[in-house]
Amino acid sequence: MKNQMYYKLLALTKEEIDILKGANVNKGLYTDYADFIVDSNKLLTKNKLIAIRKHPRFIHFPKHKHNFIEIIYVYKGSFKHIVNSQELTLKEGELIFLNQQIYHEILPSEYRDIAINFIIKPEFFNYILTFLDNDNIICNFLLTTLYTNHAKAEYLYFKVSKNKEIHETIYKIIWELYKPSTMSEAKIKLLIGLLLIELAKNSDSIEGYSANNYERKLVLDTLNYIDTNYKTAALFEISKKLIQPNYKLSRIVKKYTELTFNELLQEKRLNKAVELLKSTDLPISEIAQSIGYENLTYFYKIFKEKYNTTPKNFRNSIN
Repeated sequence: MKNQMYYKLLALTKEEIDILKGANVNKGLYTDYADFIVDSNKLLTKNKLIAIRKHPRFIHFPKHKHNFIEIIYVYKGSFKHIVNSQELTLKEGELIFLNQQIYHEILPSEYRDIAINFIIKPEFFNYILTFLDNDNIICNFLLTTLYTNHAKAEYLYFKVSKNKEIHETIYKIIWELYKPSTMSEAKIKLLIGLLLIELAKNSDSIEGYSANNYERKLVLDTLNYIDTNYKTAALFEISKKLIQPNYKLSRIVKKYTELTFNELLQEKRLNKAVELLKSTDLPISEIAQSIGYENLTYFYKIFKEKYNTTPKNFRNSIN
């Protein structure tokens, strides 16, 4: 499987052929923004949360950021990145996670240098987070990316070139994305969950993560609490656990996320409702109760406010 995939990846893409003929990076393939913000809508097909593409070789890919989470995996050779003005050389088997706030650029690579870009919308990780223990560096990175507007750009750089289990998992993910089947979407979610677990187990191989300050740690603890207790979560309960006055914790959460505790809780519950509408045949009343809403009329109201449709119509539109 790996050799077959490698020869497929070596083949020149149309973009690379144009580059070899002297073309510059065509920003129109990546964005409509004036600033170079790579847009997931340009790279993902409709209703898809994740895709992969081979990074274009032979050219300096200019400074940019994304409106999605990007994972770059070096399949063969090496790639030089400049991330937050720091030069990093990613070697074969290494990978880097980049959040939406970070700017980076990639220097020209050679024919046998192959890197895979994973384009992942943040909401994809709402499901994946259920696989992870709350207290680990990857979970904190994802929670910060998903729920806070913290100004500091961040990345995680994994030096795991010798970990065969991680690489086998990545090969399986790439294969499923290149050769999709009827069960590929579910399989990819499980495989990425497994990948994140394996990466978390190798936290000693991670570089580039900025330590949390005290306030931010409170926010992450609150987000972890919402993520695992969304059905019954209450501000007074987490405030008591964190030994913080309600008003103080509420102010800190609002400062870092621009959302109140109740808004974050509602966001989590509605995301879970969407997941259940897509993946189960449960009656809508049961879904509402399972995420913490006893009042079905209220559930319909807030669902329609967010998604501009009813839960029933939403379910019908994806069947």
